[in-house]
Amino acid sequence: MTKASPLVFGRHTGHEQVVFCHDAGSGLKAIIALHSTALGPGLGGTRFYPYESEDAALEDVLHLSRGMTYKNALAGLDHGGGKAVIIGDPDLDKTETLLRAYGRFVASLGGRYITACDVGTYVADMDMVARESRWVTGRSPAEGGAGDSSVLTAFGVFQGMRAVAERIWGGTSLSGRRVGIAGVGKVGSKLTGLLLDEGASVVVTDVSEHAVEHLRATYPQIGVVDGAGELLRAGIDVYAPCALGGALDDDTVTLLTEGRVSAVCGGANNQLAHTGIEKSLDDAGVLYAPDYVVNSGGVIQVADELHGFSFDRAKAKATKIYDTTREIFQLAADDGVPPAVAADRLAERRIAAVSRLRDIYLGR
Repeated sequence: MTKASPLVFGRHTGHEQVVFCHDAGSGLKAIIALHSTALGPGLGGTRFYPYESEDAALEDVLHLSRGMTYKNALAGLDHGGGKAVIIGDPDLDKTETLLRAYGRFVASLGGRYITACDVGTYVADMDMVARESRWVTGRSPAEGGAGDSSVLTAFGVFQGMRAVAERIWGGTSLSGRRVGIAGVGKVGSKLTGLLLDEGASVVVTDVSEHAVEHLRATYPQIGVVDGAGELLRAGIDVYAPCALGGALDDDTVTLLTEGRVSAVCGGANNQLAHTGIEKSLDDAGVLYAPDYVVNSGGVIQVADELHGFSFDRAKAKATKIYDTTREIFQLAADDGVPPAVAADRLAERRIAAVSRLRDIYLGR
């Protein structure tokens, strides 16, 4: 196995360290990105995805790891931002030897990066990675872990949606509201159940027909449409992107406006396709609940695992996503900025304050 080779980035990305990992024997090609450890070790999941190129994988992991810095800060965790991507098709390329090789690279960072599940990786995979590294969360209960983190991810998105409802309609209930969910995998399917239990109606879309049919078998009352464009024309009140990033681009803002959609609140990471979309949403009168705020329930769950997991304790922390989202909406209104800008400011304040305290008491 080759050794991990760190690349230190400067002002261009703001990342502390980026590690390219390659193991010829298993076919592993992975990138681990540490954006910041100002609040503590970087914590974030491992994405297993068939990227078109190494450059595409690098761009994704840089965006994702930066998002984790802000997500962990606003979740009140003592963790910085880290993320990893494995380049390949998880259905074809995932093997024991590849996952264990990846685990050795995680171990080589000595605890600066703590991994967990993400798109294309599951609890069983984390159990395998943990055979080579102790810096792994999202493991099975049988291995001392918390299990599927999508449970509290969906719960946190639901809490954020309650704050959206309060801001727009004056009450936290989603009963009688129509929610469109794009992507009904691990998070989207659980969010569907929470919304239906609340009395909302739900319409969904997904590129996987199997995922949709599986969900309809459980919830036959849901509506199904073909594609995000149709979803945004389906008379929905809230749009919930719960698949991959980049869901909110210029065309989507136009469709949201034409469809009279009131808000966006979903579980996908990095929903804003480019800088400026947050202002376009605000100008269009579409309330945007920042993704890294409302989808932080999963990282709250896996972070709790590091201290001897208690589901009740983790759920209580995830419930506070409602309060944080409310605070961001109020800060945005007070400062006259989009909620995404307000969220960044709030996260940066915490990072700066904690870093200052550490400098004082560690004599730096």
